Amino acid sequence: TCQGCSKESAEAACNILSQLVNCSLKTLGLISTARPSFMDLPKSHFISALTVVFVNSKSLSSLKIDDTPVDDPSLKVLVANNSDTLKLLKMSSCPHVSPAGVLSVADHCHGLRELALNYHLLSDELLLALSSEKHVRLEHLRIDVVSENPGQTHFHTIQKSSWDAFIKHSPKVNLVMYFFLYEEEFDPFFRYETPVTHLYFGRSVSKDVLGRVGMTCPRLVELVVCANGLRPLDEELIRIAERCKNLSAIGLGECEVSCSAFVEFVKMCGGRLSQLSIMEEVLIPDQKYSLEQIHWEVSKHLGRVWFPDMMPTW
Repeated sequence: TCQGCSKESAEAACNILSQLVNCSLKTLGLISTARPSFMDLPKSHFISALTVVFVNSKSLSSLKIDDTPVDDPSLKVLVANNSDTLKLLKMSSCPHVSPAGVLSVADHCHGLRELALNYHLLSDELLLALSSEKHVRLEHLRIDVVSENPGQTHFHTIQKSSWDAFIKHSPKVNLVMYFFLYEEEFDPFFRYETPVTHLYFGRSVSKDVLGRVGMTCPRLVELVVCANGLRPLDEELIRIAERCKNLSAIGLGECEVSCSAFVEFVKMCGGRLSQLSIMEEVLIPDQKYSLEQIHWEVSKHLGRVWFPDMMPTW
């Protein structure tokens, strides 16, 4: 693993990679500990260093190249030399890769079990390639749905038939989706059944979208909502408890839920809620429960002692 927190250390990492002519790596992780410093390098310098590794490593199984200027031609070199051994590929925030570039990896690396990428690289063709008879069952697919320019980013729609084929081929896959969108950009999502298992909303998400999550995400295991606004999420939480029978972890940040609805939600989910992280400010006391009473009531339904999280006072 090459750890770099500056342009200088990223350059040093590339110089080291360039010298690995007689060295066959099994694992390579390029990690920018601060900001994406590999993106500050001349693209040609980075690509030539990476190509040295791809050509000389005939048994590369794990490759983490998030936030780097990797491109389609270098992925072709990766495939040509390591298609039989590659099992893990993490390439979130790689702006020089196209959907066709990642599709070539899926078409040839039939042993790939874990894949992480941005939503703009996800296509119906990619899901179908990962679902082919030749391909092993995928274990983990992470998709980052990120809006760089509010109102200017267009998000395409993936067909339900592509997701269906994908889940039929890999029925136990963890599908992890991170959303960093603005409210008006959610339109293409959660319009039909989506096989997501772990769902994280990093920015504010509307009551309407959370309502659609309850209707369209039956495989949901974990849900984290960082912020929602000031409209209580009572009905949405109850619907999620009703329809998401595998839900075992939930985290709520800047949202509002009435104490009664929250108790009902926990009662419906019961002991399968192994993680319940709710800020105290989220819970709104009502006629049935005060904040003191809710601690006992929730603990009773969970079968263990539970307290809401406290906001630090520093």
